[in-house]
Amino acid sequence: MLNCRELVARSSDYIDGQLGFVQRLGVRQHLLICPHCRCFLAQLNLTREVLRQLPEAGPEGDEKLAERLARARQEAP
Repeated sequence: MLNCRELVARSSDYIDGQLGFVQRLGVRQHLLICPHCRCFLAQLNLTREVLRQLPEAGPEGDEKLAERLARARQEAP
């Protein structure tokens, strides 16, 4: 059975459906007994869904953000 560190290492592949049957089974067995890893995986799924809903920023968006941050830094005491 997997330990917590191994689960974390495989978590992205698990969510993306890129693990084989035996590896998925190992992840699921660990999740049955480990509330901390269940919470971690739930948070990872939530983060993934939130990021999918964000609009994609083009290069000009990055530049505008950098300018805003520079102005804010200059205005800070």
